[in-house]
Amino acid sequence: MPLAPLPYTDEHETVVEAAAEAVWRALSETLVRSFAGRGATAYARLAGVSDRTASGPRPLAEGSTLPGFRVTAAARPHELTLSGRHRFSTYTLTFRLEALAPTRSRLRAESRATFPGLPGTAYRHLIITTGGHAVGMRRLLAAVRHRSE
Repeated sequence: MPLAPLPYTDEHETVVEAAAEAVWRALSETLVRSFAGRGATAYARLAGVSDRTASGPRPLAEGSTLPGFRVTAAARPHELTLSGRHRFSTYTLTFRLEALAPTRSRLRAESRATFPGLPGTAYRHLIITTGGHAVGMRRLLAAVRHRSE
């Protein structure tokens, strides 16, 4: 993974009626369910991701993997960074949790990525420009919110 931050792609957030620790657990469970299934594994193989299997501690901690991602930073219950690479992109997805009250939290998901060459440009168009990534991120955050509350 590159040491310098990748270019900003987008950010999404939701407010959750639950304590940060509960949201952290729900985030880990949701990510495992979302990215460790057969569909994600098949996509990982097709895209040629560097991490193709789920492994490591649960809840997610530094060094844990999911198809397409490796946990590169984890500061429970405040920040979780997933990083990955495949033939079309190098990317990070950072989740930040902020306690708004004892039983209320803000969960933000920031995406950063590079899309090298013509294949990367085409992939960016298919995933980012069409809005597919934004829809997926909103669904993921809604699933975490639902599981937390």
